Amino acid sequence: MERIVVGILQTNCYLLGDTDSKEAVIIDAGDDAELISHYLNKHGLAPKAILATHCHFDHILGVKELKQKFLVPFYVHQEDLFLLESMQERARSFMGLELPAPAKPESFLKEGDSITIGKQSIDVLHTPGHSPGGVSFVTAGSVFTGDALFFGSIGRTDGPGGSFETLVTSITKKLFPLPDETVVYPGHGPKTTIGTEKRGNPFVGLEALR
Repeated sequence: MERIVVGILQTNCYLLGDTDSKEAVIIDAGDDAELISHYLNKHGLAPKAILATHCHFDHILGVKELKQKFLVPFYVHQEDLFLLESMQERARSFMGLELPAPAKPESFLKEGDSITIGKQSIDVLHTPGHSPGGVSFVTAGSVFTGDALFFGSIGRTDGPGGSFETLVTSITKKLFPLPDETVVYPGHGPKTTIGTEKRGNPFVGLEALR
């Protein structure tokens, strides 16, 4: 697994690869497609798909170029499609950014889906709250949470379709049941573990929920 920090909002892009088959998936290609391509080539990995934890621009801006370069499908949750389709307008309104048109997804992710690379299985959890179609990807002692759960924090819920109550439910009912030793790879910032966040996260940890 390789973490690459990309774009103006320092988004974590992850390359999850299988050493035997050399297949990989790209999780949250937020920008810097050339840099992501460099790391794929460095590790001799062939991407099989591009996955998005959610459709805010800083998690999908590199997708279009990577799709064209590697001819691979792009998958998002359907409830975030409105965010994808309005990406340019929202970036212009809220940050004054002029962005290219976003990539179009080939298909939609849903809870219970499984993506296979080599002998590895990547399972999809629907974890809305930061956005309606937020998902997390679970595999082999790890979970990629996008902007749902961070080290000592949780995602913002003041954007379109966001809900604090929904996000807390997603974290406590979907993510916290994972084993305590599960490593959490978030959309921004350093990694953590499920156990660490259950015990000490000020928003959703044991003390906060009492």
